[in-house]
Amino acid sequence: LPAKLINGGVAGLVGVTCVFPIDLAKTRLQNQQGARVYSGMLDCLTKTVRMEGYFGMYRGAAVNLTLVTPEKAIKLASNDIFRQYLSHDGKLPLWGEILAGCGAGTCQVVVTTPMEMLKIQLQDAGRLVEDGVIQWCGSIEALYVSIPPVAQRSGPVSASAPAPTGSQAVQPGHTTTYRPSGLSITLELLRTKGFKGLYRGIGATLLRDIPFSMIYFPLFAKLNAVGRKGDLHGNLRDRASFLQSFMAGCAAGSVAAVTVTPLDVIKTRIQTLQKGVGEDSYRGIIDCTRRILSREGLLAFLKGATCRALVIAPLFGIAQGVYFLGIGEHVMELLG
Repeated sequence: LPAKLINGGVAGLVGVTCVFPIDLAKTRLQNQQGARVYSGMLDCLTKTVRMEGYFGMYRGAAVNLTLVTPEKAIKLASNDIFRQYLSHDGKLPLWGEILAGCGAGTCQVVVTTPMEMLKIQLQDAGRLVEDGVIQWCGSIEALYVSIPPVAQRSGPVSASAPAPTGSQAVQPGHTTTYRPSGLSITLELLRTKGFKGLYRGIGATLLRDIPFSMIYFPLFAKLNAVGRKGDLHGNLRDRASFLQSFMAGCAAGSVAAVTVTPLDVIKTRIQTLQKGVGEDSYRGIIDCTRRILSREGLLAFLKGATCRALVIAPLFGIAQGVYFLGIGEHVMELLG
């Protein structure tokens, strides 16, 4: 188990570092309602760099890099453990693969929900700045600041002005930006909402992650065993090369990601605390689904699908490649 946790952690760190800007674009595209601030992924990244600088594309990355290690470790390790328990004589039927994936998706949510809750607040702030108006709501308003217009700034944004209070829009001639850290959001949520504040949207997260894992892990196992000799459900590390594991992870990840994109849109909308003026707030999964369908149509459920595929494919390709290199096993050997 320690080796599996190390493998999953290293895989997550490498993968997230490589694809985080695309994930940021995905979040901002999914949260667009009504007026389109961004026309697509490239437009979103271009405007982000222009408004926030290069490192603006990595807003919220610290939260992900901190929590992705336990998240990926739990996901990959628990899937392996469930597969071992469900195997009989070295064979694992399809229903066992699906059940193992279900278990992995359920276990990871304990870390995934607070990680994505914090990440989304940091990622989406730049979209609200581009949009020009923010609807202030809840105690999290204290974490926002009002600053001079972009045209009057020559350097990086500084959070010096006091935050507005109440439900109000940005005054003419001003824009807003989001400057707090993940830690400050965490402390504010714990103070005002309690521990459950970090788990807002846990139902939607489960609704997304369980089907994803049920699709991803069986499909990866099949693709990773293509062209290999012997039983498909044996020790894949002994038979699959790094390149095959990487390609199998990319293919299985992209298929699973696109399939559950509608559920990811719902989860992202529910977990987003700050809304632009005129944007909907949601009371739950059913309310969110109904409002999106009635106001934006079916295609709204596919917002960010391309970005999501571009994020998940290399993320899981890298994750599975690193995982099957057995870095954790080598570390444990060095440690004695």
